[in-house]
Amino acid sequence: MKIERIDVFHVSMPVIYPFRTAFGDTHCVESLLVRMRSEGLEGWGESAPWSPPGYSGEYTGGAFWVVSEFLAPRLLGADIASGGQLQDALRPVKDNFFAKAALDLAWWDLQAQSRGEPLWRAIGGRGPVVDVGADIGVMETVPQLLAEIQKAGAAGFKRIKLKYRPGWELEMISKVREAFPHLLFHVDCNSAYSLSDLPMFRELDHFGLAMIEQPLAHDDLIDHAELRRQIRTPICLDESITTAARVEKAARIGACDWVNIKHGRVGGLTNALAIHDLCRSSGIKNWIGGMLESSVGQAFSIALAALDNVKYPSDIFPSSRFYSRDLGEPELTLHAPSQVSALDRPGIGFKPNPKRLKELTRRQASFD
Repeated sequence: MKIERIDVFHVSMPVIYPFRTAFGDTHCVESLLVRMRSEGLEGWGESAPWSPPGYSGEYTGGAFWVVSEFLAPRLLGADIASGGQLQDALRPVKDNFFAKAALDLAWWDLQAQSRGEPLWRAIGGRGPVVDVGADIGVMETVPQLLAEIQKAGAAGFKRIKLKYRPGWELEMISKVREAFPHLLFHVDCNSAYSLSDLPMFRELDHFGLAMIEQPLAHDDLIDHAELRRQIRTPICLDESITTAARVEKAARIGACDWVNIKHGRVGGLTNALAIHDLCRSSGIKNWIGGMLESSVGQAFSIALAALDNVKYPSDIFPSSRFYSRDLGEPELTLHAPSQVSALDRPGIGFKPNPKRLKELTRRQASFD
């Protein structure tokens, strides 16, 4: 497909209430949307590194600049036949995974549309319906947290992820487990700890958690391998896995039991598929994460969650969970308790609402 035009949008999407994690509190999700046009079709991609460089070294303003100045010009006018070819074209620009992801995802939407297939089927997914879980951030008080868990349990969610950070840790999880002895939980540390916190992690072994997500530094593998040897609870890597090469190293030293795949963090769907396949061959299980994208970005997460090595309910949320009105359309809804479904349309089937996109866009650039 010859890339005829690329439009880039830096948007800011207000959330209903602050989302609190170990790396800060979020009031607006800043996201990068790309529209790619070819042969009468248009594909959309979305990548959400957020406004501060807290989750990773990237941030949305910087990603917009990198796409506009360095990446989009490399693709414009090129005839791109595969995701691998697209990634090769972007390879001279090092790292900048979230920036590359927005372009890669838009290409995959175009590719699936050109084949007349839903994306989940085009990448070999098992079916359009996938399991999802509940994700609860740091709350003002434990009673508020328990009330939110009660709602999630009553709604039928098959697992619940709890954000975990200094000051919101063992006492919190003890009260949660006491109140809900049979629910499936895991905690997400967002890189907040080090091996000096080993006694605390050993205490977590007593609470029957499904896993501990990214307990140590965002760029670490070696200390995670040591932590895994010292505790019983499975370890999941998130921020530490940015490339397939990182998976190879993690598998070699036994750094994790699980890898959370986020298409933005790893540079797009092309790389996410490679990581999924390598995890499967290495005996590491996957589940799919997200960055509170609109329904446009989450459509790619749904497609990934349909793959065969995804063994745990993924972080994919109905639009109403975080947004009074989603930027994307149609809005994402629960298919059934703890499930969502991909659309039965070519490509991802979602796109931004034009009026909403105009309202939320902070800056944009076009290339033709």
